[in-house]
Amino acid sequence: MNILLFGVTCVGKTTTGKILAEKLGYDFYDLDDEVEKYCNMTIDKFVRTGWLYERDKTRGIVIGNVLNEPGNKVFAIAPIYYSRNFNKYLTREDVIAIELQDDGENIYDRLTFYDENGNLQEDLDEYKDKHMAYYMKEIKGDISGYRKSFSKIQNKHFINNDPPEKVADDLIRKYKLHHIRIIPIME
Repeated sequence: MNILLFGVTCVGKTTTGKILAEKLGYDFYDLDDEVEKYCNMTIDKFVRTGWLYERDKTRGIVIGNVLNEPGNKVFAIAPIYYSRNFNKYLTREDVIAIELQDDGENIYDRLTFYDENGNLQEDLDEYKDKHMAYYMKEIKGDISGYRKSFSKIQNKHFINNDPPEKVADDLIRKYKLHHIRIIPIME
């Protein structure tokens, strides 16, 4: 079974996904990590390469590659604007797609910053607070902008700023993930 977690940046896909995978005994994948491996470049460089449509097309190929790997997995999917690159996976019998949602203010509180080498930058609260209006505008723009891209994802889960452990437990309960039937991939 493949559990795909969609949502805007900093909604909690990766953190929740890792906990969910551990609780279910599944493998965990993160789209950004898989894109880095596939393209042999950092995600920072990838997002500055080529056109958005081409990057989303590459993301779609990577999603397909991971889904075709054997085993049960939880897969955190970075936002993809051109949904035709992932919609075809939503109807697979071995996929449960869930969009994680939260308020912009809660997402803002989870914002983190990394340097060009992927190292977490700490002590940036003053910077973050100084630029709060900018980041809130970006977050609300993402929430609004990806609404159409995520429209075919039927399962929506509002996080309500709950801790990731609770969100994982809620997902297991809400979608009966302990009782899902494993369907082999037929090619």
